[in-house]
Amino acid sequence: MTSALTVTSRTTPASTVLTLAGELDVATSLKARGVIRTLTVRSGRTLIVDLSGVTFCDSSGISALLAARNHALASDAGIALVNPPRQLRRALKITGLEDVLPVYASIENAEEG
Repeated sequence: MTSALTVTSRTTPASTVLTLAGELDVATSLKARGVIRTLTVRSGRTLIVDLSGVTFCDSSGISALLAARNHALASDAGIALVNPPRQLRRALKITGLEDVLPVYASIENAEEG
C-alpha cells in the first residue's frame, strides 16, 4: 500500500526548497511533477529537493527528480538533492545520475554549493 506523498515548497534568499515526504512512486510522482511545474526558481539560484522524509522511491520518482532538474535548468538555476534515502542514493550512483543530481547532507550545505 502506497503512503501519501506530502509536497511543500518555500523560498530562501539563496534557493527554492521543495520538500517531499512519503513514498515517491508511480502512484505519487504525478503530484510531485505538478508542484514542480508551478515552482518559481530564480536564475542563478538553486532548486533544492529535500528528500529526508522520503521512505521509498521507484523509477517514476527518479523521473520526477529529473523533471525537477530540467525545470531548474530551464530557469538557469542549479539543482541539489538533500539527504535522499540510502536506496535512492544507491540507485543514483549505479545509474550515474549522481553526476547530474548532486547530493548534499543538508539544505545549508546545498545552498553553500
